[in-house]
Amino acid sequence: MSLFGTDIASLLGILLFERVRQQMDIASVLGFIGAVGMIVLAMILGGGVSPFIDPPSLAIVGGGTFFAVMYNCPLPAFLGSFGAMGKAFFPPVKQLPDMVERMTDLAGIARKDGMMALEGQEVPDPFFEKGLQMLVDGADENKLASQLTMEIKSMKSRHEANQTIVKAWVDLAPAMGMIGTLIGLVLMLGNMADPKAIGPAMAVALLTTLYGAFIANIVFAPMVLKLEGYTTYEVVYREMVVEGLRNIARGESPRNIQDIMLSSLPPKLQAQMADA
Repeated sequence: MSLFGTDIASLLGILLFERVRQQMDIASVLGFIGAVGMIVLAMILGGGVSPFIDPPSLAIVGGGTFFAVMYNCPLPAFLGSFGAMGKAFFPPVKQLPDMVERMTDLAGIARKDGMMALEGQEVPDPFFEKGLQMLVDGADENKLASQLTMEIKSMKSRHEANQTIVKAWVDLAPAMGMIGTLIGLVLMLGNMADPKAIGPAMAVALLTTLYGAFIANIVFAPMVLKLEGYTTYEVVYREMVVEGLRNIARGESPRNIQDIMLSSLPPKLQAQMADA
């Protein structure tokens, strides 16, 4: 079963982001710091951090992964992906209740005073504003839905392109770690006669695997999940905006529009908005 093309189970799960919007930012930061902190604590308790710092291993995994990811995509896309990564910690999540409330108010204005009365009305975000301006300019329901749906698809494609680059870090970091392990083993086996050379070579072999696993599973894999979740939320938000504006174009009553839009929200959130 789907709503505006979005799976209901996914919708309800992603809508939790709305209820804990500020906490999700904190969760990203604290989760990352906590995961790194536990690893560092284990190192300290085991004898110190210095044995786990090896410049050749860092060069192989950190530098190698950086340039390998760059090799996967055009340079502007690679550089732009770092801005997208920041959204995992500071997501521009819009508030659904505010949008539904404002949509209901605008429906009342349009029904009472006509579409021209919507000119210059304040709305929560640029996408909403663009759709509202289309109504003022005389766009019919089909044209409105077609153009805004195309814009949603374009936004989703941009997000997916950035997420693909982030996923490349997840895929390539362990691979670079394995390459580093092989390099370390070759160095170790080639210097078996020199006991002093065995230790540094073994460090490269083991630490590159550690660094690759750390980069992939602690830094970038959770980031991909966060970015995918926020994209799903943004798609749901925009599809609800389109549905609300289409109903205004049809001349639906504000109460009906509110009920239609609330039907896509979790029951507790519906009850909160109904009581407001």
